[in-house]
Amino acid sequence: MPKASEIKKNAAVEINGGVYFVKDIERSVPQGRAGGSIYRMRMYDVVTGAKLDESFKDSDMLTLADLIRRPSTLSYIDGDEYVFMDSEDYTSYNINKESIADEVLFINEDTQGILVVLVNDAPVSIVLPASVELEIAETDPSIKGQSATARTKPATLTTGLVVQVPEHISTGERIRINVEERKFTGRA
Repeated sequence: MPKASEIKKNAAVEINGGVYFVKDIERSVPQGRAGGSIYRMRMYDVVTGAKLDESFKDSDMLTLADLIRRPSTLSYIDGDEYVFMDSEDYTSYNINKESIADEVLFINEDTQGILVVLVNDAPVSIVLPASVELEIAETDPSIKGQSATARTKPATLTTGLVVQVPEHISTGERIRINVEERKFTGRA
């Protein structure tokens, strides 16, 4: 059982008999009292999606939930359901768009390295690779002979994500995006 200070984002913990995903952690150190840090965690129930905000002392012990991560690929989108196919045994997993709203901007049919997270054999979320390759749907035209400074411009990708790219990048190019920082890292 890890301490509250050892819990990371996207971890699954058991609280009051329910399993919750930790989506955000805020650490604060109260001034003027002899104590440790306080961790405020925003969590979501893996089954219902209900939000739970809890505060823990850094020494509080939490129970990690038993998760299974299966390598998968996006098969197709059916309304608000995203259907993923297991890369090993071809099982399909349906996940509601609301439960993976942050990750949807980084996935398309070509995205490799997606892991579907299962709790009690039910798909609850996905884990993305560190970087993904996406195509630029729209950006301002590139201008030859621009200065050598690192000026950027906004680019809208095919998934709807908007990132800043260097001025020499044009519409239709495939680029690599760092998922955690939501930043351009290079051409694909």
